[in-house]
Amino acid sequence: MRKLIILLNFILAIFTYAQNQRFIYEYQYVLDSTAKDKPEMEIMLLDVAAKGSIFYSKDSFESDSLMTSAMEKQLQMGAKELDFSGIKFKGKISYSVEKMYPDYSVNLFTNLAADEYRVQDLRKQEWKIYADKAEIGGFKVQKATGDFAGRKWTAWFTTDLPIQDGPYKFHGLPGLIVKLEDASHTHSYELKGNKKLPEGYEWKSTKEKERFNALVTVNETRYKKAFKDYLADPMKSEKQMLAQGIEIQEIDESGKLIPADKAQKEKEIKRKNDLKKQNNILELDLLK
Repeated sequence: MRKLIILLNFILAIFTYAQNQRFIYEYQYVLDSTAKDKPEMEIMLLDVAAKGSIFYSKDSFESDSLMTSAMEKQLQMGAKELDFSGIKFKGKISYSVEKMYPDYSVNLFTNLAADEYRVQDLRKQEWKIYADKAEIGGFKVQKATGDFAGRKWTAWFTTDLPIQDGPYKFHGLPGLIVKLEDASHTHSYELKGNKKLPEGYEWKSTKEKERFNALVTVNETRYKKAFKDYLADPMKSEKQMLAQGIEIQEIDESGKLIPADKAQKEKEIKRKNDLKKQNNILELDLLK
């Protein structure tokens, strides 16, 4: 009985350690299949707390925080025109993924032009676990494979951290995913470190944050249709807002606010060309 109590306490200690942690992943990806020799990289964070987890870009989060702070300060000072020229904007990945425990329900928060979506993903992730073992980043890991979002994935997970979570939407293995790569070797995640979450950290869902437009909540099927509509006309929502007399302002590379109707045609052409090059997005099945 004493041995059982010690074992249970040990397991509880490990699980508690796994919670209230920030896991740091390096995400390497190729959006243009014709440029596989030029992968991009972004540092992604997986914050794990008792209620659930949130996965997001470190640089994008820091840029958003700086912009929000600057905006609040300027508004308090009575500024009529906001100026973000002192802020260097970083981060190309703007979406975030939340998983609610204990059922690991998945929600993707992302934007299509001016519309912000909450995508409820009910797809079940099925894994095949192998006997293959290795060591990655100081963790003893085991191999698993699975299909998701139009790609075949190989994952390496560790039971040293018995939390069934991982980068992006991935979850469901007997331990934290340490490394993950698709069969084409164009999308990969690798755990690079972890640390405790800041003192007083409180897990809050992105759906609770204040926003100008209402959050659009859809399932995966409806989001796929919205995504295809966006590819066909990436300026549709902005055109509708301008037609309603809503003034849209955007930030240029120097941090200056610019009206959205400035050089609309050139902007539309550039956006369409950029989207055409993104033929190797992570969720490949969105393009089919």
